[in-house]
Amino acid sequence: MKFLLLSLALTMIWAASGARAMNIEDAYRIGGFAVGTQSYTFREFTVLEAIEKTAKAGGRTFEFYPGQAFSTDQPEVQWNHHASDEMIEEFEEHLERFGLLAVNYGVVGISSDESEARQVFDFAQRLGLRGITTNSTGSLDTIEALVREYDIKVAFHNHPRRPNDPGYRLWDPEWLSGHLEGRDDRIGACADTGHWIRSGLNPVEALRALDGRIMSLHLKDLNAPDSHDVILGTGMGDIPGVLEELRRQEFTGHISVEYEHNWHESVPDVAQSIGFIRGYGIARGWE
Repeated sequence: MKFLLLSLALTMIWAASGARAMNIEDAYRIGGFAVGTQSYTFREFTVLEAIEKTAKAGGRTFEFYPGQAFSTDQPEVQWNHHASDEMIEEFEEHLERFGLLAVNYGVVGISSDESEARQVFDFAQRLGLRGITTNSTGSLDTIEALVREYDIKVAFHNHPRRPNDPGYRLWDPEWLSGHLEGRDDRIGACADTGHWIRSGLNPVEALRALDGRIMSLHLKDLNAPDSHDVILGTGMGDIPGVLEELRRQEFTGHISVEYEHNWHESVPDVAQSIGFIRGYGIARGWE
């Protein structure tokens, strides 16, 4: 009986800690949303430099991907879920120094082999992340089992439609919605609005197709489907409409500004993009 009670207590403690990791505090919200960057925005720099640049641009959350150089002192060492204890400690200290909350890891492959997939989830759990982003639709059964065990969200990320690859379906929100039907509600979509535009889709309509499944966003704006990214609110991406739809859905995830342009001097552009979200949210009374 003592063992049973101890196990129950430990389970409740773990569940409570997991729930805290899933919720993003108001201190990290801008204009009513948790806002920061995807470190791919600063891919020409190290992950530690990306943290600094995110803070400089006014972001409060941080999402990172596997394969980025770790630091200027260790440019040959990549940051990923095989990171050493020393790297993880330095990463966490850097986040604290610049006042950022790490929320997500990806886009990263998740194997259907449980032992390999578990390495990704262990890494996310150690860092207290809210979620993982992947393209690994073929591993859904393994993902669902680990989502339930770790209480960590998993989001599937859309790249543009591939005319020469009809087997690629993640670009289509209707397909993803159907693919996830009946699955754990902690599995959903990382909505890349720019790639939806490149696929010929309306971002607001795409969000509606995934109502209840939006875990996070890679928020982009474009002047045309074949153009480079532009500052949020200056293109055809209907960023106000996107924000309004997120509020309608009572979205509580995070928005990562992922700006794939002006690679070496993008901090002012990212800052203006974050400023658009802030200003729009304040004007609407969301903050």
